[in-house]
Amino acid sequence: MLLMDADGVLTDGRVYLQSFPDGTAHEMKVFNAHDGLAIKAAGTVGLRCGVITGRKSAGMRMRAKEMDLEFVYEAQAQKVPALEEILAAAGVSENEVAYVGDDLPDIPVMRRVGFAVAVANASPETKRAAHYVTRAPGGLGAVREVIELILKSQGKWQATIENARA
Repeated sequence: MLLMDADGVLTDGRVYLQSFPDGTAHEMKVFNAHDGLAIKAAGTVGLRCGVITGRKSAGMRMRAKEMDLEFVYEAQAQKVPALEEILAAAGVSENEVAYVGDDLPDIPVMRRVGFAVAVANASPETKRAAHYVTRAPGGLGAVREVIELILKSQGKWQATIENARA
């Protein structure tokens, strides 16, 4: 199973807010197509994926649906309770989970899982908590890199290529 943060992992960490004359603002997030394709393709060979994020975002929910994410936990100020719910629901152990994070709220989850990953532009503390640090920064292919690493190590990458759909 692959779980990940959203802002700073699936995005580059920037939050775009567009102000309007009526005093409202709307958020915009930018996601990487290569990450999305890899997540969707990974599902076709049995890699279950999900997001645990501290923020709530309609854009994240829409992208999660497009990528067929099985687990989407938003507004999680502390992420370990969400991890525990996912483990129970999925029937997997902590050792069967990879988690990709970029900042301090991710560290407690990273300390619990079998394969902790920090994106290249993660905080120094997050990188120290990781078993692996990606070459790619968050929002620019880091998740794709992790999926390739996992599936190649499991001998499933070629099947992923065969099953990939736009």
